[in-house]
Amino acid sequence: MNKGQRAGDSALAIDVEQGKSYYWCSCGKSSKQPFCDGSHKGTEFKPLTYKAELTKRVFFCVCKQTNDQPFCDGSHNKK
Repeated sequence: MNKGQRAGDSALAIDVEQGKSYYWCSCGKSSKQPFCDGSHKGTEFKPLTYKAELTKRVFFCVCKQTNDQPFCDGSHNKK
């Protein structure tokens, strides 16, 4: 899968709830970063579903360049 456009230059910390599904924006066009708002329609991109195994804080990628989707791996530091 190709990587989406940059939607920011840092990760977003989100408190997730065990058992809940989250739909990470992979295209970078969503106005509800880091989550999908359907802006990918008509492109090759689709949201990535993340189901939280534990209630905790996770760091979702916003630059869309990560190799550990949907999580930040520091790729935003490698412009």
